[in-house]
Amino acid sequence: MKRPARARSILTAYAIAAIVPFLGPASARAELPPLVPRAVFFGNPEKTAAQISPDGKQLSYLAPSSQGVLNVWVRTVSKSDDRMVTNDTKRGIRTHIWSRDNKHLLYMQDVGGNENFHLYSVDLASKDIKDLTPQEGVRASNVITDRNHPGEILVGLNIRDKRLFDMHRVNITTGESKLDTENPGDVLGWGTDPDFVIRVAIAQNPQDGSTILRVRDSAGAPWRDLITWSAEENGNFVDFSSDGKAGYVESSIGSDVTRLVKIDMATGKEIETLAVDPRSDVEGVMVEEAKHLPQAVSFNYLRTEWKILDPSVKEDFEKLTKVHAGDFSIVSGDDADRTWIVAYNVDDGPIPSYAYDRNTKKATFLFVNRPALLKAKLAKCEPVLIEARDGVKLPSYLTAPVGVPKKNLPLVLYVHGGPWGRDTWGYDGTAQWLANRGYAVLQVNFRASTGFGKKFLHLGDKQWGLTMQDDLSDAVKWAVREGIADPKRGAIMGGSYGGYATLAGLAFTPDLYACGVDIVGPSNLRTLLASIPPYWGPVRKTFELRMGEVDKDTLFNEKISPLFHVDGMKDPLLIGQGLNDPRVNVRESDQIAKALRAKGLPVDYIVYTDEGHGFARPENRLDFFGRTEIFLSKNIGGRSEPWAETPGASVEVR
Repeated sequence: MKRPARARSILTAYAIAAIVPFLGPASARAELPPLVPRAVFFGNPEKTAAQISPDGKQLSYLAPSSQGVLNVWVRTVSKSDDRMVTNDTKRGIRTHIWSRDNKHLLYMQDVGGNENFHLYSVDLASKDIKDLTPQEGVRASNVITDRNHPGEILVGLNIRDKRLFDMHRVNITTGESKLDTENPGDVLGWGTDPDFVIRVAIAQNPQDGSTILRVRDSAGAPWRDLITWSAEENGNFVDFSSDGKAGYVESSIGSDVTRLVKIDMATGKEIETLAVDPRSDVEGVMVEEAKHLPQAVSFNYLRTEWKILDPSVKEDFEKLTKVHAGDFSIVSGDDADRTWIVAYNVDDGPIPSYAYDRNTKKATFLFVNRPALLKAKLAKCEPVLIEARDGVKLPSYLTAPVGVPKKNLPLVLYVHGGPWGRDTWGYDGTAQWLANRGYAVLQVNFRASTGFGKKFLHLGDKQWGLTMQDDLSDAVKWAVREGIADPKRGAIMGGSYGGYATLAGLAFTPDLYACGVDIVGPSNLRTLLASIPPYWGPVRKTFELRMGEVDKDTLFNEKISPLFHVDGMKDPLLIGQGLNDPRVNVRESDQIAKALRAKGLPVDYIVYTDEGHGFARPENRLDFFGRTEIFLSKNIGGRSEPWAETPGASVEVR
């Protein structure tokens, strides 16, 4: 089975969206395409996340049940015997994988957004669903399967210590679990060798924030540190070679960006550089699992580009570039390496999935995730490089409305989360929804965003609310200078770090925006750090180095935390928060709302009682997006569709 290329980020942002009425002249209003309903963008997809079984005989995917809740469905390849095999009735299932025995599917689920994910197995014959990690208050992570050990999996569980994940070996059929490898206290993730033995650990030194590649020669052998990446460097382990004597790592040592490097597993010394792009870090590595051979590497500066390492896949990649427009990714493959599931990311349409037969070189269309979008006239996503005031180039994306001149438009600056993540080219439901309503949407990879090398990343160290915020301000000013944006009709919005940036924008540059939409954004960085989940403890040093020691330096914390700058805020604010958010505690939104109201400043505050760090349930998403639509309509103008409180949403207006 193919190991898909991995997306790279530390914290995830949650996609936020808004619809609003366009208050332009009648001629411009008439040129905009028809309104696309909110539910088309932000309701459940019709089908998504296709996976091929290890034997290549079955296809699984996510689709709504008759009650409108996302579940796992399975069908026999080349047949129409689609059947739902899970029975989630509340939050919906968002990720699933095949076990290697072809008899079970595995999926993760939490309760009310608390992120204590349990790992479940589904017996496809009996339809029996078993919780493989039933311990209360325990989170499952780092799930590993192996083609030569089809009846078992390895999974990280924080049973012994809520701060740490020990690896447990679990029998999929019986659910029997036993401790395999104990976490010594600093390990963030684990890896296995070709014999499915845990022989790799990625650890972090709590004193200096360095990352350590730790290995052992066998299950009973002592661990030893092989490579240390300082806090200024980036690195990660990819895989062993087939004989276990060499390994493949991503490493920035000796360059600004990460390279794919082959190393000696005995000494850690580099043998050769396999792939590098001077503009960007390694985005993902596609590994042929049976041979433990890297076949292709993707890089993403402005768009995804592939570098072929294995000549045997060269013709396949050439064929795939002609199947459909957009940037493709190989998301699944069978054990014979004959069938690949390929998804295409396009900027102005839904995501299509294909089954590609490597023997015949033919691609068979499976489905698009949101077929209603095929009828919509969507906008193009334009990569742009924006120069910050100090000359730093900011890779960014502009999505402008279709059918009207790209001039003097209301602007939404949509800020990504993390902040150690990034915006990418391709379909973005939020950007498309806003563009359909008449907005120009600007997404900026400000300094501290990942993927653009270590210098760009560390330019953001201790710069929350400072130069990181300046980058966002400079991007808005660029859009105004270019004549794209109306300087009096700008909004800032985002989730997680993007929510923080929204609050910071309204606090530090209130004249730049007319309003803001904050989703699960922290308002006081000291209280944010005080409430992070215990299992984030091993990466706390990263926060101190990159955010700053806000828990120790009161003056610095007050300088960059929006809560202490409400006197400078004047623009209307809409806040959305999940009650059970384990990352950004509800207190973060409570305290900024209270402080604003004490000053008589305008704030609308909505809490969803069965959500966490973002809104998983479509009822809650659509409710908040509808409220956002009204809010933006009132403050910066744009088109809208009718809205009423959504049935089934768990709304608490505070």
